[in-house]
Amino acid sequence: ACRIKFPGALSISKGAVPGLARGLGHMAPTYIVGSRDRYPTAIAAPPRRSFPSVSFQKGWAAQTAFCGFILRGRTPAQHFADCPMALSKPALRAQALALRSETSAGEASAFANRIADEGLAIVMRLHPEVVSAYFPVAHEPSTLPLLQALAAAGVKTALPVTGESGTPLIFRLWRPGDPMTKGKMAIREPAQHAPQAAPDLLFVPLTAFDRNGRRIGYGAGYYDRTLAELRARKRICAVGLAYACQEFPEVPHEPHDECLDYVLTENELIDCARR
Repeated sequence: ACRIKFPGALSISKGAVPGLARGLGHMAPTYIVGSRDRYPTAIAAPPRRSFPSVSFQKGWAAQTAFCGFILRGRTPAQHFADCPMALSKPALRAQALALRSETSAGEASAFANRIADEGLAIVMRLHPEVVSAYFPVAHEPSTLPLLQALAAAGVKTALPVTGESGTPLIFRLWRPGDPMTKGKMAIREPAQHAPQAAPDLLFVPLTAFDRNGRRIGYGAGYYDRTLAELRARKRICAVGLAYACQEFPEVPHEPHDECLDYVLTENELIDCARR
């Protein structure tokens, strides 16, 4: 038996989380809820037992034994390809957020510039009428340089506005320098008088992903409802933005989950539709 400890998040005893079948998601005895304005919070946890424990140390390069495997210079994807223990959506979310939080200021700045360059190239190739991005919070990859580059190129840009629980996002036109307000979830949004728009290309936040385009968000389901509604009306393109450490071989997927068309990391642009 072993015990897994996620820094600042939750602990799970081996066997507490059921294995995952392709295409199905599972609720674990320990689960997390949260939103983009705060890190997820553990709601319930298994009782503490006297199991030998191993801890995920900073950076996955730590020489730490986990379920009989040694994590020496291994990425999360490489590790979980071998590890027999599958994790639930909340556990993957917590782990991915912990890994993402280790990003240095230099790495974050370099990735923001890459997002601007690669994102602009995608837009110039696809020629969408309206492009949406998110206003970054916490350790999310920054889209601000991208929004500036798009505005300079004359592309219409929009930001999401969070409505009532259970509803899709709406989007309002916004360019860098336009007035903003604090939204329902303490995320900065365009002013209420800004015109609404339906984006054709969306740059989407996430906490974890796989190469099939499956994503784990923050648990509220806003982007899943939004993508489903937009795809029912017209053809759109959804590009997830994430660090490579947030990739897993397979993330749990439920019928209501919407897949991404691409995922852009600091290392590559993954074409999920071609897999």
